[in-house]
This record gives sequence, C-alpha cells and structure tokens, in this order.
Amino acid sequence: MSLPAWGIKLGKFICVGATGACIDLGVTYLCKEKLGWNKFLASSIGFCLGVINNFFLNRLWTFEASNTPMATQFEKFALVSLVGLGISNASLYIMHKKFGINFYWAKFLTTFFIVAWNFTANYLFTFK
Repeated sequence: MSLPAWGIKLGKFICVGATGACIDLGVTYLCKEKLGWNKFLASSIGFCLGVINNFFLNRLWTFEASNTPMATQFEKFALVSLVGLGISNASLYIMHKKFGINFYWAKFLTTFFIVAWNFTANYLFTFK
C-alpha cells in the first residue's frame, strides 16, 4: 500500500520544515542570546529567514511547482507565512507570558501549530 500524493508531499514538507526550523531557531538564539535583541523580534527574524529557505525548497522539491511565476507563488507563500507568524507569536506570548512555559519550549510546541497551518494552506492555496 503506497502513500497518497498528499502524504508524500507532507513528508517532504516536514523535511523542508526541519531545515527551516533549524534556521529559525538558530537565528532566534543568535539574535536573542548573543546580540541581546528582544525575544519576539529575534523570533520574527528567525521565522522570516526560515520562510525564505522553505519557499525555495518547497517550490523545487516538495510541490515541484514551477507552473506559476515565482513572484506570484512567493507572494502567496509569504501571506500564508505571515498568518503563521501571527499564530506563532500569539502562541508564544500565551504559552510564555501567560502560562510561564520556557520560551524555547513554547517555540518548539508552537512549531506543531505552524506546520499544520502552513502545509494545509500551501497545499490548497499556494502550490495547488
């Protein structure tokens, strides 16, 4: 029994997302801990750099979607990602500020929400 096409894409999306998460967390750590920037600014910058990485890898490998102009797809991908950033920052704020969860644990847990949102929105909207 083989995986459905969306299942294969989800697997690739998760692999790509892992590279983006490493960039996101690495940049967040660098900006927050080494440069002393505000944790939410650091998180936003890390998130954006991860998004750029993920766009190119998802376009080329996950969705193999070169039938639409790159600029159009990037605009859609960026829109989906900005909504994801809002979800991410709201989740981080609630978990860290309201419930006292360690910032990095909150960031880790938030990743699961973002993966679900981003895959669904990009599968149905950006790279359909």
